[in-house]
Amino acid sequence: MLTDLHIAVIGGDARQLEVIRKLIELDAKISLIGFDQLDHGFAGATKYQINELSFEDIDAIILPVAGTNHEGQVDTIFSNEKVYLKEEVIKQTPDHCIIYSGISNDYLNQLVKTTNRKLVRLFERDDIAIYNSIPTVEGTIMLVIQHTDFTIHGSKIAVLGLGRVGMSVARSFAALGAKVKVGARKSEHLARISEMGLQPFHLSNLMKEVADVDICINTIPYPILSADVLSKVPSHSLIIDLASKPGGTDFRYAEKRGIKAILAPGLPGIVAPKTAGQIVANVLAQLLSEDLAERKEKK
Repeated sequence: MLTDLHIAVIGGDARQLEVIRKLIELDAKISLIGFDQLDHGFAGATKYQINELSFEDIDAIILPVAGTNHEGQVDTIFSNEKVYLKEEVIKQTPDHCIIYSGISNDYLNQLVKTTNRKLVRLFERDDIAIYNSIPTVEGTIMLVIQHTDFTIHGSKIAVLGLGRVGMSVARSFAALGAKVKVGARKSEHLARISEMGLQPFHLSNLMKEVADVDICINTIPYPILSADVLSKVPSHSLIIDLASKPGGTDFRYAEKRGIKAILAPGLPGIVAPKTAGQIVANVLAQLLSEDLAERKEKK
């Protein structure tokens, strides 16, 4: 239980609703900022404007997956209010206050450094990434079906990268009957691809390997599908780029060649926000419980 914790949930999309439900269930005191247009009423949670809430007893701040933009603004899907997370706000919090965000950027990194607060980047955790690979795969399959006129079964698919998402994507498309090859650099990844019964190739041979693909699925957050590489891709091919923005594809050149290329980061929050929210909520509940127990031990 989180009975002794006061948590500020600032902004977010439908995923945050699952986080709020979980924290209320665990008896935390919840203050909501950026939810004034939310019709759903949460018993045990109170809505505030950011300048109305005293942060002096806030034990944790939960930001949306995207954290803030580079000016400190937080996305508020359920409000027209512009909410900014500024240094003076964080300085009001107790020293033990922890900020939880999906990802971070230079602004947020500098903010926690200046205020000497701890920042937890949830989407860098293996558990969340692996759980999120499930709705990511389902969303990728949906996009492929929507944007092709041929079946997945029997199609030639190249998956770039064998990280937590790449592995799930490659395995799932192979299970649907596609002819899947996977590009990687590390020798252990190439060995794992082979062990999975898929065709491995080294990314140094990418230009050759994409010459006959129907679908290319990129998971590498690096400009890997450059104009040179795309010049070898068949014009009928579909590219799904799952890497974080701005992706790893030269979208300008893909369009010039008539290749359909879709940047699709954050699929879990789009295709399955309830499940994606529950994934974040369960991990957050565990982390908050551990932090509370640790602080009680120190007293």
